[in-house]
Amino acid sequence: MSRVHLLDRGGAVVAHVLGALLLVTAAGMLLPIICSLLYGEDDLLAFVISAPMVGGVGGFLYWRFRRYQDLKPRHAFLIATVGWLIVSGASALPFMIHGAIPSFTDAFFEMMSGYTTTGSTILTDIEVVPHGLLFWRSETHLIGGMGFVTLAVFLLPHGMGGLRLFRAESSPGQVITKERFTERNRDAMMHLWAIYLFLNALQVLLLLAGGMSLFDSLCHAFGTVSTSGYSPYNASLGHYDSAYFDWVVIVFMFLGGVSFVLFYWIAHGEWRSLRINTEFRWYVGFVLFFCGAVSLILWHHGTYELANSLRFGTFQVISLLTTTGFTTADYELWPASAQMFLYVVCFIGACAGSTTSGIKVVHFAIICKFMAAVIRKIFYQPLAVVSVRLNRQRVDQAIIYLALCYFIVNIFLVLAGGCFMTLVDDMDLQTAMSSVIATLMNVGPGWGGVGPTQNFAHISDMGKWFLSFMMLVGRLEMFTPLVLFYPSFWKT
Repeated sequence: MSRVHLLDRGGAVVAHVLGALLLVTAAGMLLPIICSLLYGEDDLLAFVISAPMVGGVGGFLYWRFRRYQDLKPRHAFLIATVGWLIVSGASALPFMIHGAIPSFTDAFFEMMSGYTTTGSTILTDIEVVPHGLLFWRSETHLIGGMGFVTLAVFLLPHGMGGLRLFRAESSPGQVITKERFTERNRDAMMHLWAIYLFLNALQVLLLLAGGMSLFDSLCHAFGTVSTSGYSPYNASLGHYDSAYFDWVVIVFMFLGGVSFVLFYWIAHGEWRSLRINTEFRWYVGFVLFFCGAVSLILWHHGTYELANSLRFGTFQVISLLTTTGFTTADYELWPASAQMFLYVVCFIGACAGSTTSGIKVVHFAIICKFMAAVIRKIFYQPLAVVSVRLNRQRVDQAIIYLALCYFIVNIFLVLAGGCFMTLVDDMDLQTAMSSVIATLMNVGPGWGGVGPTQNFAHISDMGKWFLSFMMLVGRLEMFTPLVLFYPSFWKT
């Protein structure tokens, strides 16, 4: 009897938080409604119908189950996974009602890609879509960049376990680096969102200063700081062919790849945290190395002159390294050596605690340091104790195992997923593997049939559902959604 009662309470608290998420989603549709009114296009009705529907269901769940306030770790993992699915489905309604994306599979794929900051698209002609829907498409980046589950914390009572929601949606790299903002849940979320929105606002102002329209500035800023990549143009940022816009976006893509914990400490005058941060130094090192290598290759092969080689090479490296996915050129036409470097950075990602996805720099730092320590022990100092240091502190052995496990599972999913896509869609190996890398690492564009001038529209419905799941797994850093498949997870 007590077991049934606990399960009832568990189901109630999950429903309560999911209701909060749907309320946030409905509230988010108000901005596209304003945009539709300003442009006077035919997408207004789609939002006028969708917002009350989503808000009504969310309000019912939120108020009906509001008396249950005990959020267990098991509930947090379930919410962090199911929440993304439900919100993506609800957010697809305006596209389906309007008819811009009539298929639920396609609309769900587009919204999952938006919220997970992947940037992969099924739209073959983005520029014919009404402005309100395009704004909603980009706004999913803004909401998903910091993790929209964290927004539910503002609607939850104190002590309900909002910090568990944040941790369930966060990167395991944050566990490794032991980075925290504050123990007070709402204060933590307020600091996160204040920094995040400030960077978005600053980029909007800089883009406006360069002559970009307010609509385009907002859409591109939403896709930059969140490291997402949706653009209202088919040619992405290459539509402008502007060095000024490219360098502004480069700077903010780079900043989006930095841990927001570091921004917090810097804002409070704690510059020492930046100097001793191992992952940030490695991140800067990766950026300098790969940007320099690709730019030199482009210049050496005569693809561009020196200034443009630096501009295009740097832009594309940082775009893929931070899993943003903006493009300014068709990099599949570049020399093979340059493409190989770009292929490598897709696996890296940026810093833990940032808006990026991918394997993350901190895992590579730990694995490389561990390999060096083991080699030194085997060949030079057999009696030495193998140790790895991060931020001038010794890393526990369990953390090293976590980094190794995370790396191995990512590679396994890429290989297994690529095999699955070749079976489901009978596509060539390059496109199959690239489609999985682009979605699992939340990069956006890939190579072959899903390259920078292509899209995901040609993939079958089964393939799109699988790739949507890969986006979710990649965005939630793998362990949160995969733990739901353990039978012991469901035991009380």
